[in-house]
Amino acid sequence: MIIGMTYDLRDDYLAEGYGAEETAEFDRLSTIEAIEQALQGLGHTTDRIGQAKSLVKRLAAGERWDMVFNIAEGLHGFGREALVPALLDTYGIPYTFSDPLVLSLTLHKGMTKRVIRDLCIPTPDFAIVETIDDLSLVDLPFPLFAKPIAEGTGKGIAADSKIQTKAELDRVCRRILTQFQQPVLIETFLPGREFTVGIVGTGKEAAAVGCMEVLLRQNAEHEVYSYLNKAKYEEVVDYRLVDDAAAREAIEVALAAWRGLGCKDGGRIDLRADSHGHPCFIEVNPLAGLHPQHSDLCILCTLAGITYQELIMRIMQSAMKRLESAPLLTCCAEMAGAMPKPLSA
Repeated sequence: MIIGMTYDLRDDYLAEGYGAEETAEFDRLSTIEAIEQALQGLGHTTDRIGQAKSLVKRLAAGERWDMVFNIAEGLHGFGREALVPALLDTYGIPYTFSDPLVLSLTLHKGMTKRVIRDLCIPTPDFAIVETIDDLSLVDLPFPLFAKPIAEGTGKGIAADSKIQTKAELDRVCRRILTQFQQPVLIETFLPGREFTVGIVGTGKEAAAVGCMEVLLRQNAEHEVYSYLNKAKYEEVVDYRLVDDAAAREAIEVALAAWRGLGCKDGGRIDLRADSHGHPCFIEVNPLAGLHPQHSDLCILCTLAGITYQELIMRIMQSAMKRLESAPLLTCCAEMAGAMPKPLSA
């Protein structure tokens, strides 16, 4: 198969003058090289496309691919992660990971929590502050936790994100509103253990690859898996694969959220335990980082004994199963003979 690769290369944006935190979610060249090597190891031919603007030009020039491995996140707006899959849908080109609806919904953490709450999945109470005047409507008990409503990689999360007073709430919300130019998600602070659950697959076939606990060392910013802690994780964070009762409960909650939101192929669900020790949904990462050494999903897989190539293979297997139920796609017949053998259980 010819696999196109869509992504946002961080170096390109840094060269255009964007800052380090603005571009924190974008991919390093080493990530693209690792994915490409894994796809080629599965017998595919790869073609680097790059960001959405490059995709538009190449589609307009008549280029097509059997499938696109999409990890492009975009830069502006709530629909930025949905742009590439929406374009590919227009041209009937299959792709990995979730569709535009899921990627638009899940980028907005507040809208996502409304759906999660409707699914009766545990998640901390919350409020959305779109302007500083909205603070007067927040009726949640302290301590609280505040973060930008549509960012990842810990952007906007710092030591002051745990909030004890109205004065702190006012100051932190003003910081986030000014710096990120987007609403602030305010949640009841959960004091318990922090987990991330890695998932591969789609719908009923989705399965957890493991549950990893995030343990902050004494020299880390306390109680928050912040932007700084993530950036310096080798110095301040320990990761541990866990399989106790709370971890199994976290996996159950994570799979319910993954399936309920309609996420596809692979990603992560982040959870934190409440004062009774029960894991609650915090957020979903349907386009989780895929750097072999630095990304949480890959760290989790390494701890679980799953190689990087196996992870990419499972993602591809999930995406290719959609072709079996889409006989009108022109590439379907070609792909049938290229399906990799399923992994043993």
